[in-house]
Amino acid sequence: MKILLVKPSISQRILGRYRLNDGPMEPLSLAVLASLIPEEHEVVLADDRLKPVSPGNGFDLVAITTDTWSASRAYQLADGFRAQGAKVVLGGIHASLLPDEAGVHADAVLVGDAEEVWPQVIEDLSRGTLQAVYKGSPHIPQQGGLIPRRNLFEGKNYLPISLVQFSRGCLFDCHFCSVSRFFDRRLVHRPVADVVRELEGLPRRTVLFVDDNLTLDRARAKELCRAIRPLKLRWAAQTGIDMVEDKELLELMAESGCVGQLIGFESIVADSLRWLNKSRHVRGFDRYQRVLERLRRHGLQTWASFIIGNDHDTPESIRETVEFAIQSRFTLAFFHLLMPYPGTRLYEGLASEGRLLYDGRWWLHPDFGYNTAAFVPRHMSPEELGHLATEANKKFYSVSSITRRLFDPATNLRTPYRFGFYLRFNALLRSTST
Repeated sequence: MKILLVKPSISQRILGRYRLNDGPMEPLSLAVLASLIPEEHEVVLADDRLKPVSPGNGFDLVAITTDTWSASRAYQLADGFRAQGAKVVLGGIHASLLPDEAGVHADAVLVGDAEEVWPQVIEDLSRGTLQAVYKGSPHIPQQGGLIPRRNLFEGKNYLPISLVQFSRGCLFDCHFCSVSRFFDRRLVHRPVADVVRELEGLPRRTVLFVDDNLTLDRARAKELCRAIRPLKLRWAAQTGIDMVEDKELLELMAESGCVGQLIGFESIVADSLRWLNKSRHVRGFDRYQRVLERLRRHGLQTWASFIIGNDHDTPESIRETVEFAIQSRFTLAFFHLLMPYPGTRLYEGLASEGRLLYDGRWWLHPDFGYNTAAFVPRHMSPEELGHLATEANKKFYSVSSITRRLFDPATNLRTPYRFGFYLRFNALLRSTST
């Protein structure tokens, strides 16, 4: 069989003038699926973010991964390939949360972790017995030391960063997050030896761990850091704020090559954190001063993520958040509009209050666009919230802010590599998100 694996882009209808498809990273999940396909089948990777995919004939199976932002484009591609006679399978977090919606556009829907059931999909299609729904349970990624087929990335213009996964899932239940629903609040880890073996075989030494929270299990994180210390990597990951309470962990991260981490601060207002069900951030709340001091002491660059538009946000608190991010000299920062993702407690709560806009399906609505509020906020209009999100990113990535934040000898000026990273990615985000 000839099998096409597709990474869809966010549709231009949603993006408008924004260029969020620029500077894409390798689609690790598709390379993992490719490694599970028997060698007698031909496998092709198409990344819609790099070059628009045109549905054509000649493929027996087309597998498309979906998230909520790319769902409309995924469905458009699925419909096009089915019209050409291909069997289409939709998977990923969005299709898993809304399998009935996805099923309208697919011959089969993969719900949950695809690795567990993907070989069965290939076998069933070969026999002509493809099922409508396959359900996979959360399990250890890349079992048996599975190595992703990264040769599929060759010749494609991805950022020069290798993606690797150590753990999968999250134990927390943040009201806005679909990850905990998707993984049923479970956390599983690969054997450290398997991760080391994969890292040793990579062509580059710059790595991003794609875990939802690499340091959630501190003992496992320490084990990983000790094991990769001899590899001389430069690596980054998404981590939790509470890791700063563990001095040994911070030291091991720095010693093993960690240059920075993405942290979901979400808000600088304690009531907002409680509303988002991130009360663990509130204990001894000092607006993260202790956290930032410890991160800076270990030379770790911080990529801060904030969510704006919760029920305790006002225009003033949003502007104050942006100023806090600039004063903190964060290497990067992201000011995300609060989005009601399907399946989350946030979505259910807003729906019960009648506050959802765009018929409750913003990801498919023809009038929805990026940086547009998909619900009615408490203390401002939807239009004002969208404007504030746009202005937040413009101010943070203004020339004056980039210059001001650069001068931090402990982080952004610590080494020539970090200086170069700072300039490159601030320039990229200035061009794509403002």
